[in-house]
Order: sequence, then structure tokens, then C-alpha cells
Amino acid sequence: MSGRARQVRLHIDGGARGNPGPAAAGVVLSSADGKRVLFQGGFFLGEATNNVAEYTALLEGLDRALALGAEEVEVVSDSELLVRQMTGTYRVKNQALKALHEQAQALEGRLKRCAYRHVYREGNRRADDWVNKALNLKRNVGDAAKK
Repeated sequence: MSGRARQVRLHIDGGARGNPGPAAAGVVLSSADGKRVLFQGGFFLGEATNNVAEYTALLEGLDRALALGAEEVEVVSDSELLVRQMTGTYRVKNQALKALHEQAQALEGRLKRCAYRHVYREGNRRADDWVNKALNLKRNVGDAAKK
């Protein structure tokens, strides 16, 4: 991690085959410049919605970042809903998402800085790949398999 503050970039993705349906979360945590991968994997969630999978990816990623001593996190996601809810542009109306949103805010509160950036799916390919690997194998994969 570089600079005075420990900075990381967190690519997250979630997906469900059916909504709800079999779901997984993908996380790729790297150095701020993206050159060194610190954690990567897919978490198989069982039956869930796409939005729950997206939030689960955020929670898993923030938890990993904090465990590694990160102080500043840039979250990169292709979920416009998640990004807008976490930045306060959208209100969280769904009860299931409210609890996850509150958990994410609590993790954010332990950081000096947490920023969110929305990208299109092409800009989030590695996290998406981990989602699909976990869905295809129906189990945690990569570093997530060690959990």
C-alpha cells in the first residue's frame, strides 16, 4: 500500500441467476494503482437477489480491506443502485437492503476515506469473473475459499 495513508482499490460485483436465484459475490482488492492484487475471490451465497449479492460483495470487500490495514478505499462497482445508495443520491427503501446498507456504513466509518465509482460491466470484468466461477462451482473460490 502506498503513500501516508494505506490506499486500496476494491472491485466488487454480485449476480444472481434468476432474481432471486443462485447468487454469488465477487471481490478483487488491489493496491491503489491496481498493479498488486491483495485478495480475490468469489463467495457463493445460495439463494439471494442480485442486489443482496452486490451488497454482500461490498461487505466482504470492505471487511478484507480493513483486515489488511487499509485506511482509504476506492470502491469500483457496476451496480448503479449500490453506488447511488452508498453515496446518498438514492434512498434505501428495501428492508433487506437497509440492513446491509447500515452494515456497509458501519464498515466505512472505520476508514479515513471511502469513495465510490460506478463503471460499466466491461470495467469490472475481474470481479464479474469471480462471481461466475463461484456460481458455476456452487462454492467459494479463490481466496474466498480459504474463509
